[in-house]
Amino acid sequence: MFNLRGKNVLVYGLGLSGQSACKLLHEKGACVSIYDDENKFSSFYSFEKNPTIKKFDLVVVSPGIKVLGNKLITFFMVNNVPIISELDLGFLFCKGKVIGITGTNGKTTVTSLVGDIFKKAKKEVFVCGNIGLPLSSVAMKTTKKSYIVCEVSNFQLELSRYFNSSLACVLNLAPDHLDRHGSFEEYLAIKKKILVKKRSQKVVLNFDDEITRKLIVSKRTLFFSKKLLNKGVFIKNNAIYFNKVKIVSCNDIPLFGEKNLENVLASVAIACSFKIKPSVIKQAIVEFKAPSHRLEYLGQVNGADVFDDSKATNISASVCAIEALGGKKIVLLIGGLNKDFKFDEIFSKGYDFEQVLCFGSCGAQVFDCACKYGYQPLIFPSMKNATYYAKENAKKGQKILLAPACASFDEFSSYAVRGEVFKEIMFGVYDKIEMQ
Repeated sequence: MFNLRGKNVLVYGLGLSGQSACKLLHEKGACVSIYDDENKFSSFYSFEKNPTIKKFDLVVVSPGIKVLGNKLITFFMVNNVPIISELDLGFLFCKGKVIGITGTNGKTTVTSLVGDIFKKAKKEVFVCGNIGLPLSSVAMKTTKKSYIVCEVSNFQLELSRYFNSSLACVLNLAPDHLDRHGSFEEYLAIKKKILVKKRSQKVVLNFDDEITRKLIVSKRTLFFSKKLLNKGVFIKNNAIYFNKVKIVSCNDIPLFGEKNLENVLASVAIACSFKIKPSVIKQAIVEFKAPSHRLEYLGQVNGADVFDDSKATNISASVCAIEALGGKKIVLLIGGLNKDFKFDEIFSKGYDFEQVLCFGSCGAQVFDCACKYGYQPLIFPSMKNATYYAKENAKKGQKILLAPACASFDEFSSYAVRGEVFKEIMFGVYDKIEMQ
């Protein structure tokens, strides 16, 4: 769609997505300049120390760049310089069918499972997006036969103008990233951009989520639900059905918790939208291993069961994890870098927490909220300190749960690193995390 040869293009943000964008732009013959808010990149070739004094035909913005209140982005907008997201750039050069998956929680699990289902069906599949592999890094490898299963975050959608997936799935919507977007209304408006209001787009929505249920923009909408539906993907007699066809028994699903059951339902709905055989879908589900740090059972310490849900970086995700464990006998590790949340939704429900261990930069805020509802929490300067305490005081019958409800960046470079440190302290083992 874009002829980039000889065009002056600025890539703003030099994380993994920005680097992938640079490679694609070079391949398309663009004259690429780079800029990042961090000075550590200033010695790089083609780094623009003051991008406002050079004329650009296009600006590609990485998802890590905050848009609200950004003076540089405002400058380009005022001066009518076209701005697109890295997601747009990748999409514009993709062939085949793009499956876009978004929502507040569950995106990575659904993206991974859908990828496995399509691979089992012998399709040419690329699993990419917010899951770790930028769309722009796979775009030039795709063909008309390809299925591109793309996890789409609100950060990627924020400046998106062209992303138009063949199928759009919205899993759920709850307050998150309010520190970046300013309000829940703005967050919702960004998420809704994945629905393009075109007849050709298939749409998969969560019927059980009050907000997503109302997002119908297409007659080609397929609902999934834990309740019985007249048509769609739903639970009946402890099994998942697509209309009248049984797909898999719930007893054969290897994932833990109600939220993961929703993730499987969504994955089945997406697969059925592309007419994947039920037997193939079932096989992929039964053999699926969930991504790490998503309500992952790690084992026992002194008879206490230990769960890592470091990916629970918002209130709704933490609530889901707590309820998945029955809301009883839980030692909850909660805290980190707050994203403008209040924690009343967790502590007002009367869960049976044996202990609440608050930590991190918002530890005092969590502590005060827990006290307000009659709990007797403990406060620690870091997650590491809280984890050592949980291990040393572990007792048989407890459920030790890391479900922070916060970002990790006050102490760690990512939720994954946070989860691995938790695992290492508890069991002395960890997986190497590739830094991006």
